[in-house]
Amino acid sequence: MCGRLSQYRGIHDFVAALNMPNALVNSTGDQPFERYNAAPTTQLAIFHQEGQYLHADMVRWGWRPHWAKDRAAPINARVEKVAHGPFFCAIWPHRAIIAIDNWFEWVDEGGPKKRPYLIQRKDRAPLLCAAIGQYPNAEHPPSEHDGFVIITADSVGGMVDIHDRRPVTLSPELAREWLDPATPKERAELIALQNGEPPDALEWFQVAPAIGNVRNQDAALITPIGEVIGGGPD
Repeated sequence: MCGRLSQYRGIHDFVAALNMPNALVNSTGDQPFERYNAAPTTQLAIFHQEGQYLHADMVRWGWRPHWAKDRAAPINARVEKVAHGPFFCAIWPHRAIIAIDNWFEWVDEGGPKKRPYLIQRKDRAPLLCAAIGQYPNAEHPPSEHDGFVIITADSVGGMVDIHDRRPVTLSPELAREWLDPATPKERAELIALQNGEPPDALEWFQVAPAIGNVRNQDAALITPIGEVIGGGPD
C-alpha cells in the first residue's frame, strides 16, 4: 500500500458506516474533512473504543517506538508480523479503525512514469481499515508521540495488478469486534489475518497525475480517467 489516501467525508458519515450505537466522544468536528490527498504525517480521524464509548480523534499517520529514532515512522504494519514483532508490541493492544473513502497506488505500465490509480469500494461506502496506534485516552493526554499505522496484507485477485499489498478492510461487524476492548488479542489477530473483505468488493481506475503533488487537495483528484476496473459482477 502506497502512502496516499482520501478522507473527505465527515465523521458522522463514517460512524454511520460503522453502524455502532455507542455514545460518540467526538474530537474531530462535524464538518467534512475534505482531505482528498492525505500523505503520511497528516492528521487523520481514527476511531477507538474506551469502555462503552466510541472516540473519534485526529491522530498523525505514522508511528514509531521511542527507541527507533534512527528511522522514519512507518505508516503501515504487515499483518504477518504485527502481533508478535518487537517494533509494534507496545501498540498492538491499542486497536483502532480508520475509515477512508479510497486509497491510491502508482502502477508501472511500461511508460516513462508510473500511473496513479484510485481504489474504492464498488458501492462507494467507506473502507473500514484495521489500525493500531498511540492516541489520547483517559490515562494519556495528547502527545507528540501519538500516531497510528494501517495494517496491510498481501493483495489477491485482480488487486495484484495494482499493488502487492493492500489495507486490511473489515466489515462493520468485524470492525466493531476489532474495536471492542473485550475482544481477546488472539481473536483480534485472527480477524486481521483473515485479511478483511474480498477484493471483488473493490474497483479501481486511473486518476490524473496531479495526485502526485501533495499540495493538490481538489475534489477533481478523484475523477476517473478511462475504464473502471474490478469490482466483480453486479
